Amino acid sequence: QVQLAESGGGLVQAGGSLILSCVASGRTSSLRGMGWFRQAPGKERSFVAAISSSGRITYYDDSLNDRFTISRDNAKNTVYMQMNSLKPDDTAVYHCGAGRLTGIASRRSEDYDYWGQGTQVTVSS
Repeated sequence: QVQLAESGGGLVQAGGSLILSCVASGRTSSLRGMGWFRQAPGKERSFVAAISSSGRITYYDDSLNDRFTISRDNAKNTVYMQMNSLKPDDTAVYHCGAGRLTGIASRRSEDYDYWGQGTQVTVSS
């Protein structure tokens, strides 16, 4: 069993930065790929970033244009997402997901077994 707890969201002005954190409990968390998804008001949940269990493979949604960086520290059971040059369109609830024991990084929400409660990111114009 894996439990996830996101933090780091908040209100930031356009052009600013935030770092989101996702702490995973459970002994298998380091064996799983991890990802970030977001859901903006009135929109479907969409993929943001993913990282393999080793941290050696990362995927990003093309729309981010290199503004976000996902990383992980398996010793701390924590996944991070550095978010730079934030835009109002980035406003969403950001959810951390823990994938399957294959350890792969995945863009597909179907490949995630566990989800955190989410952390709100609001970017003002």
